[in-house]
Amino acid sequence: MAKHKKRPFQPIENYGVIGNLKTVALVSLQGSIDFLCAPKFDSPTVFASMLDSEKGGYFSVEPQLENFTSKQLYLPGTAVLLTRFFAEQGIAELSDYMPLSKETDFPSAIVRQIKSIRGDITFKVFCVPSFGYTQSKHSVVHEKDELLFFSKTEKLTLKLKADVPLHIEKDTGCASFTLKESETAHIIMEIIEDGQSTADLNHYTTHGYRKTVDYWRDWINQTTYKGRYDEIIRRSAITLKLLTSAEFGSVVAAPTFGLPETIGGNRNWDYRFTWIRDAAFTMYAFLTLGFFDEATAFMDWIFNLCQKINLQLVYRIDGNAKIKETEADQFEGYHSSKPVRIGNEAASQLQIDIYGELIDTVYIYNKSHKPITYEFWTLIEKQVQCVIKQWKKPDHGIWEIRNEKKEFLHTRLMCWVAMDRAIKIAENRSFPYPESEWHNIRSEIYEDIYHNFWNEKLGAWVQYKGASHVDASALLMPLTHFISPLEPRWLSTMKVIDEELLLDVLVYRYKNGMTKIDGLEGEEGTFNMCSFWFIEALAKSGELERAVENFEKMIGYSNHLLLFSEELGRKGEHLGNFPQAFTHLALISAAVELNKQLSRETG
Repeated sequence: MAKHKKRPFQPIENYGVIGNLKTVALVSLQGSIDFLCAPKFDSPTVFASMLDSEKGGYFSVEPQLENFTSKQLYLPGTAVLLTRFFAEQGIAELSDYMPLSKETDFPSAIVRQIKSIRGDITFKVFCVPSFGYTQSKHSVVHEKDELLFFSKTEKLTLKLKADVPLHIEKDTGCASFTLKESETAHIIMEIIEDGQSTADLNHYTTHGYRKTVDYWRDWINQTTYKGRYDEIIRRSAITLKLLTSAEFGSVVAAPTFGLPETIGGNRNWDYRFTWIRDAAFTMYAFLTLGFFDEATAFMDWIFNLCQKINLQLVYRIDGNAKIKETEADQFEGYHSSKPVRIGNEAASQLQIDIYGELIDTVYIYNKSHKPITYEFWTLIEKQVQCVIKQWKKPDHGIWEIRNEKKEFLHTRLMCWVAMDRAIKIAENRSFPYPESEWHNIRSEIYEDIYHNFWNEKLGAWVQYKGASHVDASALLMPLTHFISPLEPRWLSTMKVIDEELLLDVLVYRYKNGMTKIDGLEGEEGTFNMCSFWFIEALAKSGELERAVENFEKMIGYSNHLLLFSEELGRKGEHLGNFPQAFTHLALISAAVELNKQLSRETG
């Protein structure tokens, strides 16, 4: 693509996210959509100036105000994002959303509602798409007051329509208009695949906003959760819902790719896929909060998947198992962080822990929502056989270590979880199973973990057999009920994690400098989900006061919209793909545990 006006990179935390359960768009505090894959989460980008400042593409609404400041907020209980601009000359408000409704059919679209709150304000709008990860050419035509951007290669059209005049300048969709005080304008961008129908402007301006607000509020009010941290939990739940595919029932780990874990470094991954582990934990969060429809849709997705193929670590959102990782050299990279990767090599890794996370979710679903069928049970049996065959093997582990395979504590723990929960499901439902064999294997795994992962000198359960350092994933030992949180060995392990991996409330997943175990250069940040695991483990281990304080301090590291990326850097800046599902579900789990413990304390 030809270069466009250079767009200065914004901090990752300066974005909000809107979506329609097919894809999401990231909207900056400046009112610019700087990231959008269309028509689906894992489709090529049409806007990606977060990854390339000169040819990534963007869609901006720019109030012509001098020295303005801006703020963002979500309309409570929704994914409708408001960006406000403040200056001496006036106040402007931009409302962004992707229409959703149960009863009204909206095409895939972004609605940008622009309002002058105070003063007469001139706005300039620029729509600069860059199709196919910036590689695909497109044409643009002005037709009946609408602008059509068409990429033959991508078989995709973006149709821009508005109640203000639109025009083309050098292949860019533009608008320039002045709104008097209290006046409103609308600009809609429809995302149209071959043969899809569109809607007229009036359909959006009349129904879009109200229907979308009602959709989100009806959904969030289904929650059965009543307790502390309600607003924080609801925002995380809406964020997880935004990462869920309505069509397939799967959930992406994050909606972005290439956002760096270290600025200028090479840890730049593509998270727009469904990791069995992340998705299973997400369903645990939905089940905990009473969102049973999402959990059922995911169970159906898994059920269909397991009938066709043996379970693998990561899938495309439609269940396709083929994911190839490539380096997209055409991208400049966020602050020159290269390579930008598309696809994910982890798809080919052996990660035996996934069986534990999945069977644990099935166990909770069976126990707290509705019984699984015998047919589903036979698929679970098949997964248990995989655990029995493989539990002694080294693998790449939860952190997807590319350097080498090891016998990781977390993997072994999840093999125990798989056996334990499968036995519990069978006994709860009186399903036939090889009782003696499964009980013996569960006991063998337990003893292997208890004795062979313990480092007497360190006084802790360590990252892998023979290691001399701890790993934050050990925090899941009491959270999965493997060990009592008051067990002396556990309290000793917590103490070592506290001393080695913590910076106040921030937690490193492991210290890479000790062994360079992951085979990658560069220092990574602290992992937000590990911070929430530590908080939950503290609460379970009797340190409730510290856990509550840590939680409240940790929330202070979220962005202005209560959103979290994967990691925090040296200055507390957000790093990695954004927003990240794993962090938000760990937050929900910690908040629910704190509420439970505090309710016990207050009676």
